[in-house]
Amino acid sequence: MRLPESAHTSRPWRIHDIAPDFRIEDVWALPTPGGPDDFPRLVRQVASGKNSSEFSVIYRALFAIRWKLGALLGWDKDDTGVGARVPSLHDRLPADLRDVPPGPVFEGAPFRSVYRTDSEWVSEIANRTMHGVMHIGWVPDETGGYRGQMAVLVKPNGVFGKLYMAGILPFRYLLVYPALMRGVARRWQAQTDDPVVE
Repeated sequence: MRLPESAHTSRPWRIHDIAPDFRIEDVWALPTPGGPDDFPRLVRQVASGKNSSEFSVIYRALFAIRWKLGALLGWDKDDTGVGARVPSLHDRLPADLRDVPPGPVFEGAPFRSVYRTDSEWVSEIANRTMHGVMHIGWVPDETGGYRGQMAVLVKPNGVFGKLYMAGILPFRYLLVYPALMRGVARRWQAQTDDPVVE
């Protein structure tokens, strides 16, 4: 379920001080009901490239097209990424976050972990179109349990980046996010039913 920006901005996340120059693109409640200690499980699930077949054909096809276009047009070359075109957010971290493990390495996705706390995990991606942040949090829900919450923060790269973000907006809301939420829910439920699957 899509949430208002205030669902992200009202929480005392560390990201607010680290990336104040990024705009909030989306905030979503993740279909991942759990208890107070389930955040590490969510982090592992998001970072893992396993079971991508649980996501719809349309979802996988859209991303395949995007990566193919990126390769053809040079959007995703090494010199456009984190540490090349833009410095990593890791360079902005205060000492208490800089000196701890940043989080898992992604399997099959071009994201890079920046930092992780007990209830907050941040990863980043950059290319010729933008510098993006995926913020995953673990929040209390209305039933007395907990659930994941995802915020996407973006700093577009100039006019082209702004046009690109505006151009993909309908695809994100109509195709990408609904498919993503269904896939997240299926994977979460499968791990709930069979906890050995991580």
